Amino acid sequence: MSKFYTPKRSRNIYDPKDEKPFKLSRSKIDLFLECPRCFYIDRRLGVGRVPGFPFNLNSAVDTLLKKEFDHYRANNQNHPLLEKEGIDARPAAHRDLDRWRHNFTGIQYLHETTKLLIFGAIDDLWINSKGEYIVVDYKATSKKEKITHVNLGWQIGYRRQMEIYQWLLRMNRYSVSNTGYFVYCNGQTDREMFKGKLEFDISLIPYKGDDSWIAETINEIHACLIGSRIPDAKDGCDFCAYRTAVGDVFKPNQAIFDFCETKKK
Repeated sequence: MSKFYTPKRSRNIYDPKDEKPFKLSRSKIDLFLECPRCFYIDRRLGVGRVPGFPFNLNSAVDTLLKKEFDHYRANNQNHPLLEKEGIDARPAAHRDLDRWRHNFTGIQYLHETTKLLIFGAIDDLWINSKGEYIVVDYKATSKKEKITHVNLGWQIGYRRQMEIYQWLLRMNRYSVSNTGYFVYCNGQTDREMFKGKLEFDISLIPYKGDDSWIAETINEIHACLIGSRIPDAKDGCDFCAYRTAVGDVFKPNQAIFDFCETKKK
């Protein structure tokens, strides 16, 4: 069994009878919106989707960007990129920033009516001249074209991610700008040689968030979790399509499958 995946969990499973708050990450909210069935099987029944392999290069970019912005933050200086682009912002100094960045704590808010403890780990936080916090998210990729926006269909997860972070800060009574920024690092492949380094073009992409959908979505998630029936699969869910296809293959071949399992023993 892979060290990256536990097929059947015994922890982090929602129990409708348990009155304690249940932690729900930003990524699990996104999972619910992708497919309520996959979400239910994961958070209620304890069988999550098989994850993709970790993107270690992306994580390295993320780590180095944090170190870079932290350098300017510690010296009470603005980042040259912000000055170059004329953005009214500077790295924000906040005592809780390290905790808000941690994957298993993040910034949290308890939704009282559902007892769902919503949390998410931000990449960075800037502040403008109005004293409003600006949510910042780092992204890394490698494309030939310059990256100027995050409005493509497949980028909806990025947009929701930004909006959830903005909402979490607001629920913690912070003044938050509607506009967040994606620090998008695009690895360049047009260089003559590698020479032990990968160079990036960096774009600061503004995005005006709208978190009005979040409160109702939390209520829908709660209704899903307390339900006793597995929800229908969402159209276009590849994971549900795979489960169905495997089930269809197993049914007429169950005798062969049972025989093979017996031979193993």
